[in-house]
This record gives sequence, C-alpha cells and structure tokens, in this order.
Amino acid sequence: MRGASQESLARAEEALAGVTASDELGTELFSVAKVLDGNGSLRRALTDPARPAEAKTGLVQQLFGGKISAQAQEILNAAVSGRWVSGRDLGNALDQLSVEAEMAAADNRRKLDEVEDELFRLERVVAVERALSDKLSDRNIPLAPRQELIRGLLQNKADATTVRLAERAVDGRGRGFAASLRAFQVAAAARRSASIATVRVATDLSEAERTRLADALARQYGREIQLNVIVDPNVVGGVRVDIGDEVIDGTIAARLDEAQRRIAG
Repeated sequence: MRGASQESLARAEEALAGVTASDELGTELFSVAKVLDGNGSLRRALTDPARPAEAKTGLVQQLFGGKISAQAQEILNAAVSGRWVSGRDLGNALDQLSVEAEMAAADNRRKLDEVEDELFRLERVVAVERALSDKLSDRNIPLAPRQELIRGLLQNKADATTVRLAERAVDGRGRGFAASLRAFQVAAAARRSASIATVRVATDLSEAERTRLADALARQYGREIQLNVIVDPNVVGGVRVDIGDEVIDGTIAARLDEAQRRIAG
C-alpha cells in the first residue's frame, strides 16, 4: 500500500486507537472487507475520488447501520472518507485493521503475549504436519469444513482471539495460511512496539540465554524484540537470527560455508 492509501490507512488506525476494541470488532471489520471483495461496484463507489466523503459515509450507514457496532461504523467512516489508490486497497486496509482490532482486544484482556505465542506454536505445528497444511490450504475444499478443522485442533487449547485469527488465516484473502499467521504475529509485536526475531538453534535456549539475546538485539535495533525460538537440528552450533529481511548468522555451518567460498574463490 502506498501514497494516499497509506495515509488513509493511518487515519483509520487513529480512529481504531480512539475506541475500546471489543472481541467482536475485528470480526465486524473483516466481514466488511469480505463484502467489498465480492462487490466491485460498491468498492468503486466507496473509493471514487470524485465522490464526496459525506456521500460515502452515508452509503456505508445505509448498508451497515445497525448491522455492525458503533465502533466499527466509526472506523469504517474514517476509512471511506480517505483517498485510495485502488479499490482493493480499501478492503486490504479493513483486513489489516481487523487484525489490529483483534490484537487491541487481546491486549485489553492482558492476553496479547499468550495470543502471540499460540500463533507461533500453531505456525510450527502446521509447518511440520504437511497433510494438515495441505488440507487447510486446499481451495477445492469448501471454506467452512477447513475452518471447522482448525477450530477442532484449537478447541480448549487456545484463546478465543487465536481461534478467530486461525479461522481467518484459513480464509486467507489471497494469502497462504502460514503467511497469514506470520502477519498476525507481526501485528501482535507492533502492538507492543516490538519486532519479531526468529531464532534458530540446535538446542533450546534457557530463559537466561533468551533474556540476554533479546536484550542484546533490543540494544542493537533500538526497540523491544520478541524472540520466536525454533530448535533446528540443521543448525550446527551457534545461533541464526532473522529479523524482517535481515539475517544474523553465527552458526558453525555458516562459518564453514564462508570458509569454503573463500577457499574456492
């Protein structure tokens, strides 16, 4: 998302920050995004730069008034009052806002850390269970049974926010299940003004080691760092850290590879 769309998203995020996020708010915003996905004429009407903002907010009031909460209506009004580079940007923005609303609601219940951890563990389970991953991603299977599958997997094992987000990841809106889970984890970290570091090690880190590594990364990047630790037997000693597009590879395997390149070079 770029230019005017990014600015419009920022204004809608300000509206979200000004309300108390309920457990239903994220679902409401996502449902509106899905309506826009299936209705091109409505998308065009709500993103037409020649159409006055009052006409757009009047239209969403007519369509959604009484069907969504006052908080969701306020955020939707802020979103449609902005300018969007493309019609799809509005739906994508509402999708993003719906995730941010889920994180805000979890934070209000002091469950944000728990949700973030559950999303990470779910991502790892699905990465290992290939048959489960294939079934969740199979678009030839109707959406409802796939969502029922993930609900059954998480029943009595995860927070309600995690379950809703997992169901949404199955839906995807054009994004894969694993990619959606990673995006949700980033949103949780952003809620805490933190970044996620994926740490791969041959053997698990102790709590003291995790704390020292997180503190060192926080000093380096100037912000809080959330560690997601993966025990990977392919890591031959040392630690590999991925933060966004950056990689800090201190493994023995990496040093051996570098030495081999120098010898060959």
